[in-house]
Amino acid sequence: MLTLGIETSCDDTAVSLVEDGMRIRSGARSSQEKLHAKYGGIVPEVACRVHYETLLPLIDHAVKEAGCKIHDVDAIAVTNQPGLVGSLYIGLSTAKALAWALTKPIVAVDHIEAHIYAAHMADPELDYPHVSVVVSGGHTDIFYTEGPLEHSLITRTLDDAAGECFDKVAALLGLGYPGGPAVQMTSLGGNADAIDFPRGDAGPDGLQLSFSGLKTAVLNDMRKRGFVIEAQRNSGRLLTTPDAPVPKSETRTLSVRMPLADIAASFQEAAVDILVRATLSSTRRAHCKSVVLAGGVAANKRLREKMAAACKAQKNTRFSAAPIALCTDNAEMVAGLGFHKVVTGQYANLDLDVLPNKQEKRLRVESAAD
Repeated sequence: MLTLGIETSCDDTAVSLVEDGMRIRSGARSSQEKLHAKYGGIVPEVACRVHYETLLPLIDHAVKEAGCKIHDVDAIAVTNQPGLVGSLYIGLSTAKALAWALTKPIVAVDHIEAHIYAAHMADPELDYPHVSVVVSGGHTDIFYTEGPLEHSLITRTLDDAAGECFDKVAALLGLGYPGGPAVQMTSLGGNADAIDFPRGDAGPDGLQLSFSGLKTAVLNDMRKRGFVIEAQRNSGRLLTTPDAPVPKSETRTLSVRMPLADIAASFQEAAVDILVRATLSSTRRAHCKSVVLAGGVAANKRLREKMAAACKAQKNTRFSAAPIALCTDNAEMVAGLGFHKVVTGQYANLDLDVLPNKQEKRLRVESAAD
């Protein structure tokens, strides 16, 4: 079965053809990172327009790369939740038009569930159930996963998503956008123990996730050390010393008194520790011996290393992560998961709508006394 996947939930436009839910026949992706970098974040209206301009050419490219014709497609899978409403509508409208013109079935795919499935596409031996950790710029959720389409929410961030926190701290440090790769690159060679940033309160069950306090701690620590925030024209924000004020039209790196690598490494270590702590608590509470890491932030090398080591130390809990190429938003995961919707008959009608926000069923997590 050949499934065409369409992904436009945020700022990446992606199309893929996947056979039987596992074999990737083709994949095409257009990133808008450079376009949004000058704004320091994603501008929804701009993202929507670029999806409109690039989606059809990407579909043509993906079909040609797969060595087939558009009529050879057996089903169309499209992301309809969650995400930016305008971006979602571009993908959904295109999928509906194709389904109607080609008389092919259409299935709706959840973007977060697709991220989880990406790990299965690279690890055929990965079995259910497992704890799924989805970490991105818009989501930080931990699920108990019993099948490709069966997920119960264990916990999620109370405020900022982890990726959002990386973006905001990167902006404070003048590292640019997107923040995740920038912080990781800057942290290389840095001392992760230079600053003991707070990890926050894990809550009575160790499941609490929160990143806004960490972001504020970075800002407050810099102020206490004598740095001030100077808004920079066309370059986000930058930390400078009060005795060397910088005109707003110029760019200046941090003073050598506080190496940028140490700040970035210390922040990154704290963010990773928060994620690892909640993940291990989730495996214990759900009585699960397997962890899957997915989402854009799952590409972070330190997070993958520390999560793998922590799982191994916890009575050899199995650890698997989506491959780097499938961590960012992509259509391979959409087409792959869409296959399972097709084989279980979960078709959508042409009145299918987008769901920018989503509510999941929650897993009952046993207390320590149970």
